[in-house]
Amino acid sequence: MSVNQSKKQEFAIVDIETTGGHAKSSRITEVAIVIHDGNQVLERWETLVNPGKEIPNSIFALTGINNDMVKDAPTFEEVAERIYGMLKDRIFVAHNVNFDYSFIRFQLHESGFEWSAIKLCTVRYARKIKPGLLSYSLGRLCDYLDIPIENRHRAGGDADATAILFAYLKVLDTEQIFQDMIKHKAIDQRFPPHLNPLAYEQLPNEAGVYYFHDKDGKVIYVGKAVNIKKRVLSHFTGNNIQAQRQNFLKEIHHISYECCGTELMALLLECAEIKRFWPKYNRALKRYEPKFGLFSYEDQNGYLHLAIGKTNRGQTCIQVFQREYDAIQLLQTFIQQDAINPQFCQFGQASLSTKSIKKDVLPDRDLHNTRIERCIEEWLVQRPSYVLIDKGRHCEEKSCIVIENGTFYGMGYIDQYYQNYGFEDLKAHVKRYPSNHYMLELVKMAAARHPAKIHFLTESTFLPNTAAEPDFHYEKLEPNSLFNFS
Repeated sequence: MSVNQSKKQEFAIVDIETTGGHAKSSRITEVAIVIHDGNQVLERWETLVNPGKEIPNSIFALTGINNDMVKDAPTFEEVAERIYGMLKDRIFVAHNVNFDYSFIRFQLHESGFEWSAIKLCTVRYARKIKPGLLSYSLGRLCDYLDIPIENRHRAGGDADATAILFAYLKVLDTEQIFQDMIKHKAIDQRFPPHLNPLAYEQLPNEAGVYYFHDKDGKVIYVGKAVNIKKRVLSHFTGNNIQAQRQNFLKEIHHISYECCGTELMALLLECAEIKRFWPKYNRALKRYEPKFGLFSYEDQNGYLHLAIGKTNRGQTCIQVFQREYDAIQLLQTFIQQDAINPQFCQFGQASLSTKSIKKDVLPDRDLHNTRIERCIEEWLVQRPSYVLIDKGRHCEEKSCIVIENGTFYGMGYIDQYYQNYGFEDLKAHVKRYPSNHYMLELVKMAAARHPAKIHFLTESTFLPNTAAEPDFHYEKLEPNSLFNFS
């Protein structure tokens, strides 16, 4: 929407009271609108609104509005046309504008009015005009600036105070900052209320990992990005009124980041950091665990068994798999190549409960156990050790990912002139991380797509392949089609 240029620019300064904090699950109980031309008030209107639901005691304690006060008030649908007429073609102004805007827009839509507006947040405006204050809440700002405020936490009183604050800031705005703020795609109007826009401006346009912190500095979300600045902004776009997203935005107070050079390094770091911080609002990588594993166990007679079963988080096994079929294939290979007795192998949960051992034909226990131990040892040893070398965070370095015996060892950055590095040298130059199935699968997928970036390692001097390769991009993880080094 663009402001109607045929009439003088006008502002609708709005404040509402509600039954709760989220537009989809709560309802408006009071609304006040002050029409302003930037210099003076042109019109003022307010009303209580019957929300059609109970007002919680906590809301009554804050606003003083109870169920008796609104029982005879009009419903929002009954005043929707009046509200729409006052807001149409005017710039929508509020303190913490996204809260009021989300409620008004949602309930207008429910009442049959499609409306959107250019927004101006007086919290953001005050930050630009009066930087460095300890708090930008409406009450604190009015205290700082000696603005009278009556009927605090009532729509009419807060709307009047916001109108005075807006006029005060306009007088101090000698550089016409607000004209940039009311552009249709003004970035800082989308930000969470507690986030300083300067934190966003300092973000790089590079691949890496970013962290959202709450007011105490605790990490509440970790994300990866090909372009950190662009990706962070995408979290704040749209008009999502879901309670979860609204809570998420309210809790963001700070942003930090770490550049990674490539998307793969960012993906790996994101996974490691989610495991380390276990952030409140990350979910996908918390749930990602391999589904099946190949296990060994000893029965009551001292015989070792190999069995396929579902994995539990943190459970130790010989090998993990996304598909039971792949586990069965490996176990069949063990039987064929290492002469392991099939009656000591269980192919999935069904066979664990139905298969029995024929005691009259038991093999020699020591010989049997030696074969299984040797089979496991040889399998673990034969898994490859290699590094993936790619571009670094700047031209003087390369990124380096080390896989040792088929296990994710670590990652980091090395000097671009790394020709004389041996295996142990490379391991010493990277940061060690706990092995993670998902991280290993990411590296294997990269190896399949760009084999020229992979260099197998021995204890001898490492000689890299210097062929240039373009960086790769991950659109979707498909574990079952990954490159198999076994």
